[in-house]
Amino acid sequence: MLNHKAEDLLFRALVSELAADAKTNRMKKFIQHSNKTTYDHCMDVARHSYYLARRLHLQVDEKALVRGAFLHDYYLYDWHDYGDHLHGYHHPDRAVANARRDFDLTPKEIGIIRSHMWPLTLTKVPSSKEAVVVCIIDKVCSLRETLDRKSL
Repeated sequence: MLNHKAEDLLFRALVSELAADAKTNRMKKFIQHSNKTTYDHCMDVARHSYYLARRLHLQVDEKALVRGAFLHDYYLYDWHDYGDHLHGYHHPDRAVANARRDFDLTPKEIGIIRSHMWPLTLTKVPSSKEAVVVCIIDKVCSLRETLDRKSL
């Protein structure tokens, strides 16, 4: 088993290219929940997904897990001002379209992004362990961010 420092280094290596890209840095302009930016939310989901998979000793494609998690909300607009009350249903498709336009994605990464809002998006069921992990962790992070806002 790796120590925490080695795991941190591996995580940073997996996320570094996307995290430093000017295109993904546009997510820093948009608030996700409370005062957390979409960029920070996606980084949290990627980090927690990675560590959960490791702690549970899941045999996953860590690169696909981290990339899919980091790009899961790559829709690039302020959903608070978007005017679409169905944002929760629509944004996975927008995130997939934007991510496919800007990055080379594997089918697994596309599946992670597309299904992260399940069960809200009933027909987009997670089809890999990686997608299930990201789906669960996204709910946990979103809930924590929303509750943090209410305690302000």
